[in-house]
Amino acid sequence: MAFMRLRDRESIQEAVRRFRKLVERSGLKREMRRRQYYEKPSEVKRRARLRAERRANNAHNAQR
Repeated sequence: MAFMRLRDRESIQEAVRRFRKLVERSGLKREMRRRQYYEKPSEVKRRARLRAERRANNAHNAQR
């Protein structure tokens, strides 16, 4: 969970901007999107395998 303390004489706009950056950096937004819908474990594994294959393929192509 992300916590933020308001600074002295900080405007609402500045606080909101800082909060958005904090949430983005913590990965909270991405995690919420990922958990929005149930994903079967087999789908999670499949996506991870495909991501690993793409990464390996890109590394192989970069060496050429």
